[in-house]
Amino acid sequence: MSTAIDQNRRIALAKLFGGRELPLPRGITAVCSAHSLVIEATLRCAALQGEAVLIEATCNQVNQEGGYTGMTPADFRAFIEQIAGSIGFPTSRIILGGDHLGPNPWRKLGAEDAMARAEAMVTAYVEAGFEKLHLDTSMGCAGEPVALADELTAARAARLARAAEDAANRIGARLPVYVVGTEVPPPGGATHALDELEVTRPEAALSTLDVHRQAFTKAGVGAALERVIAIVVQPGVEFGNANVALYKPDRAQMLISALDEMKGLLFEAHSTDYQPAASLSALVDGGFAILKVGPGLTFALREALYGLDAIAAILAGDRGAGGLKATMEEIMLAEPGHWAGHYGGTAEEQRLQRHFSYSDRIRYYWPDARAAAAVERLFALLPDTIPETLISQHLARLYPDVVEKRIAPNARELCLAAIDAALAPYAAATAPR
Repeated sequence: MSTAIDQNRRIALAKLFGGRELPLPRGITAVCSAHSLVIEATLRCAALQGEAVLIEATCNQVNQEGGYTGMTPADFRAFIEQIAGSIGFPTSRIILGGDHLGPNPWRKLGAEDAMARAEAMVTAYVEAGFEKLHLDTSMGCAGEPVALADELTAARAARLARAAEDAANRIGARLPVYVVGTEVPPPGGATHALDELEVTRPEAALSTLDVHRQAFTKAGVGAALERVIAIVVQPGVEFGNANVALYKPDRAQMLISALDEMKGLLFEAHSTDYQPAASLSALVDGGFAILKVGPGLTFALREALYGLDAIAAILAGDRGAGGLKATMEEIMLAEPGHWAGHYGGTAEEQRLQRHFSYSDRIRYYWPDARAAAAVERLFALLPDTIPETLISQHLARLYPDVVEKRIAPNARELCLAAIDAALAPYAAATAPR
């Protein structure tokens, strides 16, 4: 890691940690999920490492109108803290962040209406104690281009920063830190097949910083610029429905060099799901010290649940059992809003994507009461000790740890272990050296 990157890392992460008496890591994983098992696994991992944890809610998941989870920012905080309390994880080590905060949930409305709602959302996040805000106003609203000019994106981001600053000052809260950027990947991954992605040009990254400085100053929130800790750029990392674009460090060297001119700033890497461990470590080495992950964790959970579903069917024999996959298919067909615009191709191709896409749009359906009930039925059907031979057959990645008694062979622990396995490369990549 270069001297400039190391200095920037220390400055930016110190601002993010906000005085917490914990050793600064090389980087930090931003876990973007609202699934209780993902959150529990994340907190358990952080407890083992003795580290702080960064958990983020997206604008579509959680907002003042409930989002697709039905939770407001205050509800989400209570949800996280309840899980933390259940396993004895100190809430003082939890940093809450907001991801893609902007007009995206209301982009079908006119710009003024959508931005007014985005301001209300940002205010609600700050009032609920969220400390890190990713401001994303890059998308067009009704009657606007899909992608906006940098200057307009920055002006709208500054408007949201003003709402956040006003809210924090009004309630006497800690002033938030910010992440900005104009070359922002779509939330949840791409919807098309990926070839080689265009890496952000260094001059574009520097221009992004400059236009935000001008916009924040013009909006009267110049002081907030000191709390911008990272910029979202495209390092050549993304995933679609069926493939993953892997990080190639040599293609990002020019972009990384721009950090020499960005004192105290890091890059935030989105869509790092499914990157191998070496790629994640290389990203952190290159100054991409905030690694966003979400769908990859619920993908791992879904794999475990479907494996358990297959085991339940075998154990039931002629009596019939399982049916989780059939239940999820029924729910998704009845309510296609979360996947229909993202999965294309033939009916058979769409069926496969509904369950097995890297984009993991099925994650939107786990909060549904019917899905939750189906998971509970599955867990109830399975014995407290699942035969090792069936774990070998249907959850092979977990089998070695089960045999060596590191994982208890019951449904809940196997699900948590599957998520742990997806988190492990992130912990290795961001840990102090």
